Amino acid sequence: MTRIKICGLTREADVEAAVEAGADAIGFVFYAKSPRAVTPERAKALARLLPPFVMPVGLFVNASDAELQAGLEALPNMLMQFHGDETPADCERVRRPYLRAARMAPGFDLVDFGSRFSSAQAILLDAHVDGYGGGGKVFDWSLVPPSVSSRLVLSGGLSAANVADGIARMRPWAVDVSSGVEVAFGLKSADLIHEFCRAVRRVDAEPTC
Repeated sequence: MTRIKICGLTREADVEAAVEAGADAIGFVFYAKSPRAVTPERAKALARLLPPFVMPVGLFVNASDAELQAGLEALPNMLMQFHGDETPADCERVRRPYLRAARMAPGFDLVDFGSRFSSAQAILLDAHVDGYGGGGKVFDWSLVPPSVSSRLVLSGGLSAANVADGIARMRPWAVDVSSGVEVAFGLKSADLIHEFCRAVRRVDAEPTC
């Protein structure tokens, strides 16, 4: 079964909608320059709405030790997601399970990247755009070589309209959506969240060759 992560949540109603729709993980952005950023205190309040077995994920970009510590104090059980220029040592310094984002572009060596970040729980594939994050853009899925041994999280411009095709082509461990279920930056639509999750579950139910 493909895991589903809804990222960039800022409101109680959106957390409740994601849980109701069957999301496996909820992402909180701890990057102040993001329009979806939340403080550790706000993330802690939102995470109180999560039932057991729905994982909070904290997204960090080139964070300082103090920023990481503040996030962990607010959400001590969260999965870390590193989305900047972090080295393997940077990701491992907090001694917590983590995801490492890969910015996909022609010439990017995903096999080598996965090997260097072999301690990651999974590699999150996102589009390469100016700044950090995928900018709601879909990258060229043919850039993903079949020889990658890492668990993969497919991200970057996903929506209910294209997620089934992405899953069918790549069979990722998980999918990650943000802008594809939004009506404005950081403001999710309950209808779009439910539609996205239903699209994932439909393709999961289809027989594979």
